[in-house]
Amino acid sequence: MTILDETILPGETKTLNLEIARLHTATKLKIPVIVSRAKLDGPTVLLSAGLHGDELNGVDIVRQIVHSEMNVPKRGTIICIPVINIFGFINKTREFPDGRDMNRVFPGSKTGSLAGRFAHYLVTYILPHVDYAIDFHAGGASRFNAPQIRIAPESQELEELASIFHPPFLLYSAQISGSFRSACAKKGIKMLLFEGGKSLDINSTVSDMGVEGTKRFLHSFDMLRDKFKVETPTEEMTVITNSLWVRARQSGLLHDQVKIGAYVEKGQVLAEISDPYGKENVAIKAPNAGYVINVNDAPIVYQGDAVFHISKTIK
Repeated sequence: MTILDETILPGETKTLNLEIARLHTATKLKIPVIVSRAKLDGPTVLLSAGLHGDELNGVDIVRQIVHSEMNVPKRGTIICIPVINIFGFINKTREFPDGRDMNRVFPGSKTGSLAGRFAHYLVTYILPHVDYAIDFHAGGASRFNAPQIRIAPESQELEELASIFHPPFLLYSAQISGSFRSACAKKGIKMLLFEGGKSLDINSTVSDMGVEGTKRFLHSFDMLRDKFKVETPTEEMTVITNSLWVRARQSGLLHDQVKIGAYVEKGQVLAEISDPYGKENVAIKAPNAGYVINVNDAPIVYQGDAVFHISKTIK
C-alpha cells in the first residue's frame, strides 16, 4: 500500500505527514496520518476527527484508539487521522483561516481555497484506499449532542454497522452537499458519522462510548486483536427517523430543566428564558413527545437560536 508517496508493508505501522500549507509565520504544519497494516488481508477502515477544529471530543476518541494501539489491526488496515483541520485546532475554531467550513467544500480543489485544498488531498490521496470510515464530531457552539450515529436513510448495510457500533441513538440524516460523508458515499465508502458532546470540551462518557463502539465495529470485521475486550451493550439503541429543532422565541438568560437523552412528553417544560431584570420568565415547552438529543448549554440565547433537538418519529 502506497499513500502520500510512502509505502506501508504488511505488518508495518507508519506515521505519514500531510503538509499542504504553512502558518503565516512560515512555520510548517503537518497533519499526522497514522497507517497500520496487518499481515493478514482485510478491509481498510478510516478513523478521523477534527474536521471542525474546535470539536475536541472526536480528537480524544481517535487519540485513545491510537494510544491503546487498538489501531494496530488483526487483519486489514486502519488509517487514523486524529486532527484533520489542524489550522482550526490551533486557533480553537470550527473553520479554516479562510472562513470556510471544510465539511461543506468536498471534494475540494487543488487550486481552490485552503479548506478546499485540504478536502482535495483527502479525496485524492486517502479515500481511494478506504472501504469503511467513522468520522467523529461534536455539537457546534454550546450545543451538546447526545452520543449518536448519523446515517443516510435507505441503507441496510449502514444500519447494520450502526447497530454494531450501538450508540444510544441512531439518527437518519440526509447527505449534505459538500460534506465529507457525501464525498465518501460517492466513492462507495460506507461511513458512520458519530456525534457526541460539544465544541471546546471533552466529555469522558462520550469518549468512552466512541471508543467502545469502535471496538465493536472493528471486531465485526475480525480486525480487533484478542487483547481487547468487547463489551455487549445492555441498553437498546433508539432509532430516530425524524426530528425537529426547538428555537428560542425571545432573547434572554437560558435556564435548562431537562437532561440530555431524556424522554419528554408533549407540553413538558424544557427550559425557561428570563430577562436579566426579573420582569419576564417564559417557558419553552416540548412541541411533541420524544427524546432530547441536543441541549444548548449557553447561558444566554438570542431569539431564533436552536435550544433543543427532539426526536419526532421513532422506528
